[in-house]
Amino acid sequence: MKLVTFQYGDRPRAGLWKEDGVIDLSVRDDIPANILEILQHWQQLRPRLQSIDETETTRLTVDHTDLRQPILRPPKILAIALNYAAHVAESATVKPAVQMWFNKQSTCANGPYSPVALPVVSDKLDYEGELGVVIGRRCRHVPASRAKEVIAGYTVVNDLSVRDWQRAAQTFQIGKSFDTHGPFGPCLVTADEIDDPQQLNLRTLVNGEIRQDSNTRNMLYPIAEQIEHLTKAFTLEPGDLLVTGTPAGVGASMKPPRFLKVGDVVRVEIEGIGAIENPIVAESGETRIE
Repeated sequence: MKLVTFQYGDRPRAGLWKEDGVIDLSVRDDIPANILEILQHWQQLRPRLQSIDETETTRLTVDHTDLRQPILRPPKILAIALNYAAHVAESATVKPAVQMWFNKQSTCANGPYSPVALPVVSDKLDYEGELGVVIGRRCRHVPASRAKEVIAGYTVVNDLSVRDWQRAAQTFQIGKSFDTHGPFGPCLVTADEIDDPQQLNLRTLVNGEIRQDSNTRNMLYPIAEQIEHLTKAFTLEPGDLLVTGTPAGVGASMKPPRFLKVGDVVRVEIEGIGAIENPIVAESGETRIE
C-alpha cells in the first residue's frame, strides 16, 4: 500500500495512492481521519486497509502538487549523522564509534512538492537525500533481529541543513530544524512492498544535475541496528520518522561549496518509493504572532 495525505477542498485527507487515482479514506467511518491516527492503530487497521485496496473502485483525481507530507507532524523526527562511508570521507572525519543521532523539530515537516525557504539569516542551505523509516508500533528495547516488526513503512526525505547554524551550535538540532526544512513523501510505502530496504538506489538532483548517487546498502549502521540503538534509550511511537543518513555529494563538501539558492529545484529519488521535488524560495522574514 501507498498511504498519502492530500489536500482536497479546505482540509487534508488520508488516502490510498493508486495509479488511476486516490482512494479517499476520510469518507469512511471505520478508518481514522489521518495517517498518524491510522498508524496508532496499525495492527488492527492494516488488514482492513488491504481489503479496501483490493475492492474499492471509487478514485479521486489528485495532482502531485496536492500531496502533503504523509504524516503532517510526526511525533519525533530523528536523524543519524555520518552513516555512509563516502560521506564520512568527504566530511574529513572518521566513522563514529557510536551512532550519532540528532532531532529535527517536528515544525520543519514539509510537503513532498512544497517550497523550501532559504532563510533570511543564512545563505548556507544544503540538501541531504535520505531514506525515511516510519515506525508503526510503540516499542522499547527492540533487538535488531526483530526491528522489522515495528516498521510501518518507508518514505523519501530531504534532510535540509543550514550549515553555518549547524556548525555554530553544540548540537545539530537548530541548523537542521528551520521551518520547511524537512520535506518528505510523496507517500508512505508499507513495509510489505519493500523486499529489502538495504538495497535501494538513492539519488539527489539539483536543477537536473545528479549530486548524490548511492545505495542504502552502503549504510554504516543499517536500519535494524538504528532501531535497536534508539530503543535502548527511549520509546519509539507510531508515526515517528527516522531519517537514516545521507550519502556523499552534499554541497558543503564540494570545492568550492555549492549551496542552494533561490530558484533551485531539489529532487530526491528512492527506488521503489518515489521522488520528492522542492523549489527553493526566499523566506519573507516577517514577524508572525498568532
